[in-house]
Amino acid sequence: MTAGTAPAAAPVTPAGRRGQRGLMPLLLTGNLLLFSVYGGVASILLPLQVQEIDAANKVANLGLVTGVGAVFATLLNPIGGALSDRSRSRFGRRNPFLLGGAVLALAFLAFLGSADTIAMLIVGWCLAQGMGNVYQAAVTAIIPDRVPERRRGVASAMMGAGMQLGLLLGVLVAGRFTGAIQLGYVTLGALLVAAAVALVTLSHDPRPDELPQDAAASRTSLAKDLTSFLSALRHRDFMWVFVGRALIILGYFSVVGYLLYMLEDHIGLPAGLKGADAVALLMAVTCLVSVVSTVIGGPLSDRLGRRKAFVFVSSVGTAGAMLLPLLWPTWPMMIVFMAVGGLFFGVYMAVDTVMVTMVLPAQEDAARDMGVLNIANAGPQIVAPFVASVIISHLGGYSSLYLFAAVLSLLGALAILPVKSVR
Repeated sequence: MTAGTAPAAAPVTPAGRRGQRGLMPLLLTGNLLLFSVYGGVASILLPLQVQEIDAANKVANLGLVTGVGAVFATLLNPIGGALSDRSRSRFGRRNPFLLGGAVLALAFLAFLGSADTIAMLIVGWCLAQGMGNVYQAAVTAIIPDRVPERRRGVASAMMGAGMQLGLLLGVLVAGRFTGAIQLGYVTLGALLVAAAVALVTLSHDPRPDELPQDAAASRTSLAKDLTSFLSALRHRDFMWVFVGRALIILGYFSVVGYLLYMLEDHIGLPAGLKGADAVALLMAVTCLVSVVSTVIGGPLSDRLGRRKAFVFVSSVGTAGAMLLPLLWPTWPMMIVFMAVGGLFFGVYMAVDTVMVTMVLPAQEDAARDMGVLNIANAGPQIVAPFVASVIISHLGGYSSLYLFAAVLSLLGALAILPVKSVR
């Protein structure tokens, strides 16, 4: 398949249609409870734990923990996807990686909660994120696996809404465990396991004998597959979508990932409002707005049959939102910033995910290549606190961070323009 050809949706056998009627809410829940882990840990639990261990160096240490973990965790996303692409388990192609990734993530989150040194935090967060990425690769592959192209805007909206709601849920849950951090980690991990169990038991993952013959015939050796998992980036449209996603996510989460410290050390809080509660309030604002824009933007792009315009405008809008706290660094403006940012970011996540499924180089490698794309999604979220810590500590503070995020978002918008195979 050439770089300019969008892959067709995989054929669904009669057996493969079983249990798919409720697939959309399962995708919503599956992504929601994954991102509740990311949101709760990155925004509340990990910063608090780092602060308890070494308050004087909290910004640098948080960046170190997240930065070291980034490489390990994000590599496991396409590797996990490649393994599930080649899986011929009688339990299904994705199910073992959904359930196995979630259970191991719970175990490593429990370990992370007991860490009392920066080194232990690095090890625990690497392992927990890594297993979360294995789960994420499998759940993301469900869209090209089982959803026809005409319905992918809706499916993408479910995934995008799940992401935003999950970040909020994670902050709300983690905020209740500021005095019992380990229990907070375990609670978030248990919710992820519940999501995996629901996906495995309530939807049908085709067994080997139900897979299309072309998919079965096309599989290569695992060793060859793993050594070539970045080959999708040689396809021009896929590469540009990858670059655009990475830039937008890095810019957005460089700011959002440092909300707790930002509010306490730079913006200032109203009297009587605690940092964790302020983060929860801001996340609630951006979540509610972004969920609305997501569920409108995704289906609307289906109806109009256009994706690039939605992605470009929402990227430019996100860049503009980043300038608000730069120009007016006040608590009321932070609320406005999170609302405006959530509006544009919600549309972006809904429609850009549809574009991803339409530029996959080969349907039989869907999970592997979606895993590669998820490097552009999960990787920047993980590495963002490290990048932000460098900017805050050495390159001008929080004001420089806002400008950095705005520039990245604008570059992300420009990266979409060379894509040719999607309108």
